[in-house]
Amino acid sequence: MVEELFRQDAYLRETDATVTAVEDRGVRLDRSIFYPTGGGQPGDTGLLRWADGEARVVDTLKAEGNDVLHVLAPDGPRPAVGTEVHAVLDWERRYKHMRMHTALHVMSAVVKGNVTGGQVNADKSRLDFNLEGEVPTKEWVTEEINKLLAVDRPVVPQWVTDEELNSRPELVKTMSVRPPMGAGRVRLLAIEGVDLQACGGTHVARTGEIGRVECTKIENKGKMNRRFIIALP
Repeated sequence: MVEELFRQDAYLRETDATVTAVEDRGVRLDRSIFYPTGGGQPGDTGLLRWADGEARVVDTLKAEGNDVLHVLAPDGPRPAVGTEVHAVLDWERRYKHMRMHTALHVMSAVVKGNVTGGQVNADKSRLDFNLEGEVPTKEWVTEEINKLLAVDRPVVPQWVTDEELNSRPELVKTMSVRPPMGAGRVRLLAIEGVDLQACGGTHVARTGEIGRVECTKIENKGKMNRRFIIALP
């Protein structure tokens, strides 16, 4: 099983690792800073370098056995099993994902409704809500999110057991995505005074890092469902 460095410290940009398996699409490592696609957040990209080669990581995916597959560019070389590699994250892209993901958590506290889906992207991201009654305007949502971001609140991981999470369904806000379970404990993300929910993604350490965001569009996706799109300027 891979050591998930991305869950221990989302700010790690580089690390040394050892190749544990080679597959058609890429390689597995004994430790990884690359977040695998999941929970609405895209997989990380970057580079693997070793003594006589280099390969681009074009995507990162979950693999069987609670492992991580680092998808390599199809035209590049493959390091052999046992090779010591130096992994380098595409930090600019990852950091935008971190800022966006945390901003979506703040928006989930601002917009009062059940979250039915979401997607994190570097330039714009979204949450879908089932809403009853009046739908807030994008201007109001923008202002309310930025009021909370400006306070620069700490964003702190916490842990509960699988059993505790099952007994507290309010900690799972997104109806379409379940948090990573099965390892005996589940990570929660707490934004002091704003939000607490289960999440396995990568986040900033304080809301002040996000900067100002804008709710650019609200789309009608059904009788009660509305899609709120936010962007980083």
